[in-house]
Amino acid sequence: MSPHDNGGIRERKKLATREALSAAALRLALEHGPQNVRVDDIAEAAGVSPRTYNNYFSSREQAIMVGLAAERGAHVAAALRQRPVDEPLEHAVVGALVEQYSDEGEPDRDALALITSAPALQAEFLDTIAAIERPLAEAIAARTGADGQADLGPEVLAAAVSCAARVAAERWLQPDPDTTFSVMLNDALTWIAPALRAADR
Repeated sequence: MSPHDNGGIRERKKLATREALSAAALRLALEHGPQNVRVDDIAEAAGVSPRTYNNYFSSREQAIMVGLAAERGAHVAAALRQRPVDEPLEHAVVGALVEQYSDEGEPDRDALALITSAPALQAEFLDTIAAIERPLAEAIAARTGADGQADLGPEVLAAAVSCAARVAAERWLQPDPDTTFSVMLNDALTWIAPALRAADR
């Protein structure tokens, strides 16, 4: 077996451990409430030591939110890169983002109740929204042919998209939102569509 194979196996094991920890954290939080979940409980449920847990997450809130957010930034960027090259940038960006929060990616009512039950979880949720910014900027630069180092455009557009998503999330976290998060996200993104359109020219 080559060293490269060993490295691949190691990375898969690390990813599996991270996923097991986040799944355990989310399950326990839904069952007992996030304030009643201890790191030791999460580690035991995932079959690892608390020390191993600390190698992956800095807080229980982070572990819980990874279970809900599932590394959205990388997924959004990958979805944007897979959109048709001749699709207008505004449709590609909005479509890639909304796609990640639709269907199975749509936070459900249980998740909403969980997130709103603790200020620390709300803050962590909003942080996961903000985390789309860097990978999204790189994907926009690749799509538009911009120089990611010299051109401000992709970073500004990604920041605008991230801010629109954050506003949508903050509004959605209010009591009894009357729509799904994906619909609210789509509505928020329409406000920056002109800027995305302009970048295509």
